[in-house]
Amino acid sequence: MTPTLTVFANSPDRGRGLARDMRVRWAFDEVGQPYEVATISFAALKQPPHLALHPFGQIPAYQEGELTLFESGAIVLHIAQHHPGLLPDAPAPRARATAWIFAALSTVEPPIVELEQAGYAERTEPWHQSRLPLLHARIRQRLDDLARHLGTNDWLESTFSAGDLMMVMVLRRLEGTQLLADYPALAAYIARGEARPAYQRAYAAQRALFEAG
Repeated sequence: MTPTLTVFANSPDRGRGLARDMRVRWAFDEVGQPYEVATISFAALKQPPHLALHPFGQIPAYQEGELTLFESGAIVLHIAQHHPGLLPDAPAPRARATAWIFAALSTVEPPIVELEQAGYAERTEPWHQSRLPLLHARIRQRLDDLARHLGTNDWLESTFSAGDLMMVMVLRRLEGTQLLADYPALAAYIARGEARPAYQRAYAAQRALFEAG
């Protein structure tokens, strides 16, 4: 059965491949799994039909027969577990690759999202500018640790995995900032991910939806 991915009808990322459905699209393309797309408006996010798929009224949502999933990390992990190509076969490397999915979402992404939110939710507050160095320092600590682990390697472990997919997508949120410019090894790591044919196909699909809207 072909799975269905629910995405924004008009994504706020304006087709830049930053919306969280991009992570799932990339995973689908890496494993060669066809999928269908259902679009949803912002108004419909909090309505009962969508809340039945995603309890928090967000995207993406995944449907395959009687199975429904929410949260991009859970969906990507499900795809990786059921299709070859995104997780190693051996138990230990497979567990390590899975750990990197959680590291991307639980350790690296939160301070990046906090900085983004501060930019549009706190910009007019008198303490906004004085808080920015703290937010930057939290992100730099994560980037320091990540760059040290990556070293001169192409990927976080011996081969590309769902952990790299998720980490690249999280780090992309920093593209165009000085924070990322200060870590050329991580910028090159992102570029390697973006150069993968599956990423290119997924990006083109999300971009086409924006342009069609």
